[in-house]
Amino acid sequence: MAKQKLKGLENLNRLVYSTDPHQPLEPEPEESITLTPSQQALRIWLETKHRGGKAASVVRGFVGSNDALEQLGKHLKQYCGTGGAVKDGEIIIQGDHRDKILAWLQKEGYSLAKKAGG
Repeated sequence: MAKQKLKGLENLNRLVYSTDPHQPLEPEPEESITLTPSQQALRIWLETKHRGGKAASVVRGFVGSNDALEQLGKHLKQYCGTGGAVKDGEIIIQGDHRDKILAWLQKEGYSLAKKAGG
């Protein structure tokens, strides 16, 4: 990991030392609320950019915890029988599986899910 040059103390974003006994050492983790499937407005995109010309189905718009997103990604990958990943709040499924993903999501109660893009 490269060291960053500091141009003054205003760039120092972390607590280094404190004598205050009431100072919290770490910020409290934020709990994200996962919406119910009927409230999730998911969009399914087909992308080929930055993937070596290969198609990938990308599911965006999930509101909730990372664990719930990982679980949804795992179920979609298993249902489509292909690989994929969960990165930056998106579920990436290898190949063009938009119709299959949409059918599964609607069967599971994600009634606001739609195909998007071209």
